[in-house]
Amino acid sequence: MKVITVKKGEVLQRKGEFNSKVYVVKSGLLRSYVVDEKGKEHIFMFAPEGWTIADNQAASVPTTLIIDALEDSTVVALPKDLEREEKHVSKLVKRLAVLQQRIIMLMSNVAIERYEHFAKTYPDILQRVPQRMIASYLGITPESLSATKNAWLKKKS
Repeated sequence: MKVITVKKGEVLQRKGEFNSKVYVVKSGLLRSYVVDEKGKEHIFMFAPEGWTIADNQAASVPTTLIIDALEDSTVVALPKDLEREEKHVSKLVKRLAVLQQRIIMLMSNVAIERYEHFAKTYPDILQRVPQRMIASYLGITPESLSATKNAWLKKKS
């Protein structure tokens, strides 16, 4: 177990690397994402305090995701270890459930429903990340996010 401090903008994992790590966020905020052939970022997930983030590729397969720090962060970097992961099945199950729900929502829900789910899943980071990143996570344009957010706020009040 290795505790490391990373600065905002620092990349912990690049696409194509082997022997990626599992990162447990003690403080700060990380994200994982891909960049498509047109240079557009697509955010896979955010990892605020208490969350775990990793690329799910086997250690012998090149990583798909880029992982970087959105804030100065303190993380525990662990080597991928299936036996250890099995001991923390409840955290893994929670993570998989969140990702499964997100994929289903991206396929079938309208933008306001996706935003509501984001707000419930990540209530503490709504004000911590730029709106363009939230739009990327939701699979919509920043302009659509603005309209969606306004509709959501009206619906809430």
